[in-house]
Amino acid sequence: MTNIYDLDTPALLADLDRVEQNVQEMALLAREGGKALRPHAKTHKTPEIARIQIEAGSTGITVAKLGEAEVMAAAGIQDIFIANQIVGPQKIARLIRLATIAIISIAVDSLDVAEPIDDAARAAGLRIPVLIEVDTGNARAGTRSAEELLRIARAVTFCKGLELRGIYTHEGQLYRLLSAEERAEQSHAIATHMRALADLMTEQGTPPEVISVGSTPGAALLAAEERITEMRPGVYLFNDRMQIQLGVPLERCALTVMATVTSVRSDGKIIIDAGTKSMAGDIFPKDRTFGLVLGHPELQFVGASEEHGHLLAGSATNLRVGRKVRIVPNHACTCVNMHDKIVVHRGEQIEAIWPIAARGKIN
Repeated sequence: MTNIYDLDTPALLADLDRVEQNVQEMALLAREGGKALRPHAKTHKTPEIARIQIEAGSTGITVAKLGEAEVMAAAGIQDIFIANQIVGPQKIARLIRLATIAIISIAVDSLDVAEPIDDAARAAGLRIPVLIEVDTGNARAGTRSAEELLRIARAVTFCKGLELRGIYTHEGQLYRLLSAEERAEQSHAIATHMRALADLMTEQGTPPEVISVGSTPGAALLAAEERITEMRPGVYLFNDRMQIQLGVPLERCALTVMATVTSVRSDGKIIIDAGTKSMAGDIFPKDRTFGLVLGHPELQFVGASEEHGHLLAGSATNLRVGRKVRIVPNHACTCVNMHDKIVVHRGEQIEAIWPIAARGKIN
């Protein structure tokens, strides 16, 4: 089998030409801005793709979960930042084992998180690099005040099992800003805030080596900001409908799901074999649809159950039972996590089929 249209469906596809172009352009953006690039691998969860990013100049990767880090380290990826809080004796024991085979840095946003890891690392004769998470408006984890950040930074410098490396944030709130002007203004405010915190840390004798930011919609803006040292975008290598909404051309979307038409109804509804178990459940805010059907502007992906996608034809369509369609997912990261493998192709020709090895690693 060499052609993507010969595949059984549903099938997850990645256009390798577009992936490589997106990877190279982000690497160039980071270099020109004087930033290290540490892409977030939760988007692809695939060691082969992480290697493409590293070969293009990334210093390492970011992951969301300890299980993802274990998969990547086992595949030979050596420099990994876990951008999440590691809590509980089982996870801390796994972290200590992992830190003996790869360079692992971790996130903390409280001493309740830091101190048990310090105890375990010290007992194992290790020093684990730490970045303190800062909430810059995403309203998730992270320190909420300068006082809180400085207190944690001071305490970490006295930990024998931890090494303070710096601060990081995830500016996920940029996804909620559809105006380019608003995103630019917010990105500058985030960078200004991170610089101010770094100055306070330096004044108290705990200077940050790393000032790290992370999001695809903020990457081009924050690459130009002074003193930011690292960027951690993720979805840029695939892009998706959310990125299209923020101005990315459709031609830069590398990820699609191939589906087969299984039913054509007299009321204009067309059923395909890709539902939420293939696309994930993210609904596009603008029109409440589940994906963009390529090459068929007359169709809307109006509904999805677990195994069925519901397309509605607004005008005449040539789709019949057995025909195949490709769909750009609304959210690449959650879509990838629904699949065990990804078919990479150039044009319509299959290059390889890669296991999504870190898929489902939720702990």
